[in-house]
Amino acid sequence: MIWDPYYECMELEQRRELQLRRLREMVARLAVNVPWYQARFAQIDFHPEDLKSLEDLASLPFVSKVELRDNYPLELLACPASEVVRIHSSSGTTGRPIIAGYTAEDINTWAETIARTICCGGGTRHDILQVAYGYGLFTGGLGLHYGGERLGCMVIPMSAGNTARQLMMMRDLGTTILACTPSYALTLADALEEEGVSVEELKLRSGLFGAEPWSEGSRQAVESMLRLSAHDIYGLTEIIGPGVAGECEAKNGLHVFDDHFYPEIIDPDTGQVLPEGQRGELVFTSLTKRAFPLLRFRTRDISALHYEPCSCGRTHARMDRITGRTDDMLIIRGVNVFPSQIEEVLTAVEGVMPHYQLVVTREGRMDQLEVRVEVSADIFSDTVRGLEQVQAQIEEELHKVLGLHAKVSLVEPKSIERSIGKAKRIIDQREAG
Repeated sequence: MIWDPYYECMELEQRRELQLRRLREMVARLAVNVPWYQARFAQIDFHPEDLKSLEDLASLPFVSKVELRDNYPLELLACPASEVVRIHSSSGTTGRPIIAGYTAEDINTWAETIARTICCGGGTRHDILQVAYGYGLFTGGLGLHYGGERLGCMVIPMSAGNTARQLMMMRDLGTTILACTPSYALTLADALEEEGVSVEELKLRSGLFGAEPWSEGSRQAVESMLRLSAHDIYGLTEIIGPGVAGECEAKNGLHVFDDHFYPEIIDPDTGQVLPEGQRGELVFTSLTKRAFPLLRFRTRDISALHYEPCSCGRTHARMDRITGRTDDMLIIRGVNVFPSQIEEVLTAVEGVMPHYQLVVTREGRMDQLEVRVEVSADIFSDTVRGLEQVQAQIEEELHKVLGLHAKVSLVEPKSIERSIGKAKRIIDQREAG
């Protein structure tokens, strides 16, 4: 099912015309309503009428989280504060939180793009959607909630945590679509047996998983353990929340709803726009956001864009699944390491569970990487020689992929802390040392 065939299946040239018109309108509003943008435009002697084509966007400066925090809380509003009906916020774990305002029109747009996202994942108005993303200032819970209601689903607003109750409601109400982080989906799968719930009792058929990078191996694990079709979804508070892009049943990239959010891929070092298919940092420009539109926001997420139509019929740009971030990339002895690379190796090894942590330390002047990973009960109870063989296999595969040696520690099942939200994968002890 395609929620909005007119916009989702629009011819490329028609969409480009729509994007340019909306971009010009948005830039003109920024130039009139936001003093900070007025100053930025003046610095480069830019006037909104200079925007003749979509390619001209590349001449404008980027916005990063630094500028957003510097303008805390609401200095970048492009509308009167009296028109703001909702506030959401990032977690603020690396500094001041980022406050995002929404007008009633923004909330309506958000519900529409989430309805598209759910349909991409095979959802219809007949589904029962269990939302296990956090509610509150985090955008995940309310975003999926309103989109599910817009589509006509029965929505169960569980929020994150309380795993036993999650499984009870899932079983008793016949949940058909689960929405949560991929790491929490694994936590739910692990808890089935101890809560006395059989996967055969569940009616799950689709999952909408996002808010953190995850690998194809994790997808296969979730699909096998929960017996559903797992779909990647993407969004970020600064742009609107979830609903920026969603993976359809072809699972050949995520459809970017680029009639609302214009994507670019840039070289993270030079800022130059990269051609189709080349991996780099994802940048988004708001096209329809009223309260808090952003111009060329650097997401720090690593992806690539593709423009050929999808077999599902949608013609949006498609983005590759996020493989990591430029700011959670580890540099170990001069080598760039993303957690997703390690996850791909681990989930391909039989008997290894999709729960791991990366511990980075410094011995003298040398960085050391330890990969702590859970193994199944059968593997953990094996002979010392058997454990050593599994450990050696993982270390060898990691060396092939990363080009450096990492210490692998096999730990018993359920010894790594489970997540109810985004998983804490990296423990960097270099500063502490």
